[in-house]
Amino acid sequence: MAEKKIFAGPRLKRIRATLDLTQTAMAEALGISPSYLNLIERNQRPLTVQLLLKLAAVYKLDLDELQGEAAGAVGQLREVFADPLLVGEVPGEHELMELADAAPNAASALVKLYRAYREQTARLSDLAALLAQEGHETSLSGARLPMDEVRAALERRPNFFARIEDAAEAFHARLTPGDDLPGTLKAWLKAEEGIAVRLLPVEAMPNLRRRYDRHSMRLFLSDRLSPFDQTRELAMEAALLAFGPEIAAELAALPLEGDEARRIARFELARYAAHALMMPYGAFLAAATRTRYDLDLLRSRFAVSFEQAVNRLTTLARPGAAGVPFFMLEMDHAGNVLRLAGAQGFPRARFGGACPKLNIHSAFAQPGQVLVDRVEMTDGAGFLTVSRTLEGPQMPFSERVRRSAVLVGCDLSHKDDVVYGQAATAAIPVGTACRLCERKGCLSRAEPPLTRPLGLDEMVTGLSAFDFQ
Repeated sequence: MAEKKIFAGPRLKRIRATLDLTQTAMAEALGISPSYLNLIERNQRPLTVQLLLKLAAVYKLDLDELQGEAAGAVGQLREVFADPLLVGEVPGEHELMELADAAPNAASALVKLYRAYREQTARLSDLAALLAQEGHETSLSGARLPMDEVRAALERRPNFFARIEDAAEAFHARLTPGDDLPGTLKAWLKAEEGIAVRLLPVEAMPNLRRRYDRHSMRLFLSDRLSPFDQTRELAMEAALLAFGPEIAAELAALPLEGDEARRIARFELARYAAHALMMPYGAFLAAATRTRYDLDLLRSRFAVSFEQAVNRLTTLARPGAAGVPFFMLEMDHAGNVLRLAGAQGFPRARFGGACPKLNIHSAFAQPGQVLVDRVEMTDGAGFLTVSRTLEGPQMPFSERVRRSAVLVGCDLSHKDDVVYGQAATAAIPVGTACRLCERKGCLSRAEPPLTRPLGLDEMVTGLSAFDFQ
């Protein structure tokens, strides 16, 4: 029977570089000459089955990964060259394999460039849809980006995933971390999975929050991250390993199309699982009820950040053991919406979240302060809103601080159950969005309403720049 031969020189060379080994050192460990290893890395000699087994034994390598590392890149390149603009440019599959194998960084850059092109096309489609709403016909399609698809799927449904919650509580009970969850997670990762955790300085990992090196079995975390965010990264890694099937089951239940959307959603569910592990459902609900949902007391009790505690409040929707149904909105100082979620789904139709008078906008002028308002919609519905700024990863002195703001709210009927309800006095009139709001004389109005004609009268000038009849 003929021995199977595998030409994977560039992959072996990258593995050697990752392990920081010279050709001489690796050749000695494998029992071959440095010149022979050099020929292998230049694809002039094959990797035999015996040599593959020796690599696996000495360096704990995944043989499937070594034999098929470029498969994912080839698939991505195949998608690029399947575009109508490029189809027919590549004579055969072998060139894609050679590109992915010999120049993986160039292949990755090509894929990123193609995705940027697709994103620009999608943004033009969104602009076309907006123009169509305004009565301007266009011929562009209305395709959405994968991230938009994921956000739409998650915002419409309750922010509660039963299988993940049950698995997280059971895993937390097995860990028995006491008051040192980060230390317990590090010990579990090392003992059960052989993964060592290391904190790296900014200069060693300038553009990443975390990086997992599969060859050396090390999880690197950036020291830009606060201790709370470091704990979340540890919890995400542990959750994916300890109850990955439950996360996969919840992912499969989401109405998503395409691998990219599912990949993004998997990250979001892993983030959800991390919060569930850091703040187990039963214990968090009991503490929230006892403190009347005081976010500062909850963040202190569970050693989490304000943002993490807010996220957890929006997940209290377990049947038979539900809390106050909170929702949340996060945006940056330019008004870009970063996140929407709610225990019953985000109430976009009733609350909207785009009114300039909401206290989430005022929060940027008072960093770190908790702002509480009682707001009243045009239909008489009332909400209790709590806003505060959030600090991003730690920046060096030469870089501008990344700051966003979060609004967490609930229906006004729950104000007596929430500690912030006592601070809400006079109602502030707001709307879902300027284009849908018919409040007259609003000094904060940024756009005219779609439903009413503007009151253009040279003899009378109203308070708003967009007065209407």
